Amino acid sequence: MFAEQQGVPTDSAATQADVILHFPRERYPETAQHIRSAIEKGQPAVCTIDRKAADKHREESLSGIPTKRGYDRDEWPMAMCKEGGKGADIAYVSPSDNRGAGSWIANQLEDYPDGTRVQIVIDDQPAH
Repeated sequence: MFAEQQGVPTDSAATQADVILHFPRERYPETAQHIRSAIEKGQPAVCTIDRKAADKHREESLSGIPTKRGYDRDEWPMAMCKEGGKGADIAYVSPSDNRGAGSWIANQLEDYPDGTRVQIVIDDQPAH
């Protein structure tokens, strides 16, 4: 879950994080792919928790993005992050994957206060 920085690049984004969260790709493959893709396109790899502004960020990021039957609109950076909102990368993801991933992340981060900087690393290791 929160592990040492094995396999994590030692770039400035990694060194700026207070917490490194290893995201289980095998459990939420669509969300994992979206996170990876969004970061590769230039979205931030580090998210600063800002729960109070989540609704505002979600509204800003999804504005003008049409809904699609059978899919959720997933945002990266997440709405719960200071970096979220206008300009976030949006992908259509199955509801079970998106909501499961969101719940998993929320549970992992529930004890961390707003202002905590989190780097989510996609864990490509199979579950044991």
